[in-house]
Amino acid sequence: MTDIDPRTYSPEGTHLEGRFVLVTGAGAGIGRAVARAFAAHGARVGLLGRKIEPLESLYDEIVTAGGPRPSIATMDLATANGPAYFELADSIEKEFGRLDGIVHNAGILGVRSPIAHYDVGTWTEVLHVNLTAAFVMTQTLLPLLQASADASIIFTSSGVGRQGRAYWGAYAVSKFGTEGLSQVLADELSATPIRVNCINPGRTRTAMRRAAYPGEDPLSIAAPEDIVAPYLYLMGRDSRGVTGQSFDAQ
Repeated sequence: MTDIDPRTYSPEGTHLEGRFVLVTGAGAGIGRAVARAFAAHGARVGLLGRKIEPLESLYDEIVTAGGPRPSIATMDLATANGPAYFELADSIEKEFGRLDGIVHNAGILGVRSPIAHYDVGTWTEVLHVNLTAAFVMTQTLLPLLQASADASIIFTSSGVGRQGRAYWGAYAVSKFGTEGLSQVLADELSATPIRVNCINPGRTRTAMRRAAYPGEDPLSIAAPEDIVAPYLYLMGRDSRGVTGQSFDAQ
């Protein structure tokens, strides 16, 4: 349905009922808000993050609110090796038999620095976490996505991943790469039911935003809960056929 504005999308409460969706970086910020919104609309949500405690507290929030029981997986994308990805795929296959969607939300900022002085180790880590890990996870989970009749892959983009800006270094480059990965994958899967899109969250009240703009008044920008509408749209049936696009959440 191309006449829908994803930014103002407001689906019915059972919009995602019966779907199992994985959200990376679910312990805080946008990932946490998106996971809660998915569960509130009926989805079983796989909560993936680096630390178990935030995921357990989110689990409790979802269950207390009456949402379907989530599943929890801990993984540090900076250090995860091949077996960790296969173990994740095996656990999803055993419990659900398929994967109806994934939100690649996890990411790191690195440092804001001129290219001339950018630390090579930091550059490598940012590109790995923000881009390579998303590629590896998507590749590993693709058979499970193909087992779904209506799967959706959502990558996280950024305004600096569309127009380069000074001092954003590896973060900006990783987001340019994310946009490219999304477009290539969407084209490769265009004859399948799997849709692939990007969302640029925009100015949102997260720890990463505070690190990038320490002098900014956090109350002057959107809370993560305010920008979940495009995620609900792209993860549900109303976005069938929408693929290869990049949306702004604000």
